[in-house]
Amino acid sequence: MPDAAGLDLIAEQLTAVDDACLTGHGFDRGHAELQIDPAKNIQVLQWLQQRGFTFLASVHGVDYYPHEPRLGVVYELLDMQTVDRVSVKARVSTAAPEIDSAVPIWPGANADEREVYDMFGVIFVGHPDLRRILMPEDYEGFPQRRDFPIGGEPVLFTHNEHGYGEDR
Repeated sequence: MPDAAGLDLIAEQLTAVDDACLTGHGFDRGHAELQIDPAKNIQVLQWLQQRGFTFLASVHGVDYYPHEPRLGVVYELLDMQTVDRVSVKARVSTAAPEIDSAVPIWPGANADEREVYDMFGVIFVGHPDLRRILMPEDYEGFPQRRDFPIGGEPVLFTHNEHGYGEDR
């Protein structure tokens, strides 16, 4: 991961390109991170890719309930030459949970973005096949959101059916 000076340099250079793209930067649990404006995610990701962060390791969803903007999208990027890792974090509101798709930059983001959509409800604008990947298509709700009801659905087993297993 970049050290503090390296992360400050990345942030300074990004701000020089567009002073509105970066909302913060720092270290979280010893891990370098950039907080970005979600409307500028493609611009930031392309810029980082051109600077050596060519490997998209993963895309994750996060729910910051009860804070707004509530939903987060986290991109884990690697520079394979310098063995640096940086997290790029964008937050969107539940009222308009949209962010541009990274699939045109990294085709491997396809399944990760579908999973974030399926579990958190974040819509990736421009995604080539945005549909559920883990839950059935007709499933209602987003199971990884913190306000999703806990408890599940009752399952009927044969020993629960009327008349089965009763003494006759």
